[in-house]
Amino acid sequence: MEKIIKTGICAYGMSGHVFHAPFIHVHPGFAFTAVVERSKHMAQERYPDVKVYKSVEEMLQDDSLELIVVNTPNYTHYEYTKAALNAGKHVIVEKPFTVASEEGQELVELAKSKGLLLSVYHNRRFDSDFKIVQQVISSGDLGDILEAEIHYDRYREELSYKKHKEAALPGTGGLYDLGSHLVDQALQLFGMPDGIWADIRIIRKESLVDDYFELVFFYDKLRVRLKCSYITREPIPSYQFHGRKGSFIKTKADTQETMLQQGLMPGAPGWGIEGIHEWGLIHTEKDGEVIRKYLPSPKGNYLEYFDGMYAAIANGAPVPVQPTDAVNVIRVIEAAFESSKTGSIVKL
Repeated sequence: MEKIIKTGICAYGMSGHVFHAPFIHVHPGFAFTAVVERSKHMAQERYPDVKVYKSVEEMLQDDSLELIVVNTPNYTHYEYTKAALNAGKHVIVEKPFTVASEEGQELVELAKSKGLLLSVYHNRRFDSDFKIVQQVISSGDLGDILEAEIHYDRYREELSYKKHKEAALPGTGGLYDLGSHLVDQALQLFGMPDGIWADIRIIRKESLVDDYFELVFFYDKLRVRLKCSYITREPIPSYQFHGRKGSFIKTKADTQETMLQQGLMPGAPGWGIEGIHEWGLIHTEKDGEVIRKYLPSPKGNYLEYFDGMYAAIANGAPVPVQPTDAVNVIRVIEAAFESSKTGSIVKL
């Protein structure tokens, strides 16, 4: 690749260490050039050539940087993205995009006015499990979908060691964190709903932030449920779709996060490939024949997001996740909190 995009990452916690630096490092079109670490030099232990800055503001003064990854605590996304755009940088923002949809829309308009690219890292679009879900839905093999349910459950009674995730601050809690993935996937599959009902609660003993939610999306004939609980020791299948012809049931089984946490680099042997025992079950009827079989998932690959971002910056292609999509995710989250507070269906 002729063009090398020098990139700076705003933080080197789990997001920077696991979900961004490895992909920027292995992609031939990017150079992991700079990172913000206020007290440690963990990034240099793995990437010796990276330059360490003590603040985001200091890093944004580096004229060599063309792309900035904003992966700081949720409530700072608006501030740092705005600062990066005003510094003339293209920006990738970790999900959730912003705390308020008005902030997200302002950033969309700012990027457009400056001729800069802005995208949000909804990486779960590139999970193996979601890829097979998209294929099955788009194939029409289930017929008209009447009911869908997507879960993101975990078992974690103890609070996270990441203090900013457990503090009662704007944008914290399960719905902004894990829920933004579920909402984005639902919107990708079915579009914006007509209305939303939600039940959002705190269920861990010492928690200050929401760690349980159930959302119901209302469409004409379709109902979509999104659920998350931090106290689910034995989760049910994460994807359930029921149509007039048949059903599809699937676990959340993408291997990439686990492989990244083990220290493997993208493209390692077996990258993003699910085990056979995780394949999804389709039970339907086609041409008068009843079919019940397990379907292999495509390979999960977050590198596809960075391929798309490179094509956008270098060749003028669309960004891999449009920021307007991410604004809609925040609109849904806002409506969900309003519904949970009032106990009513909120129209969109």
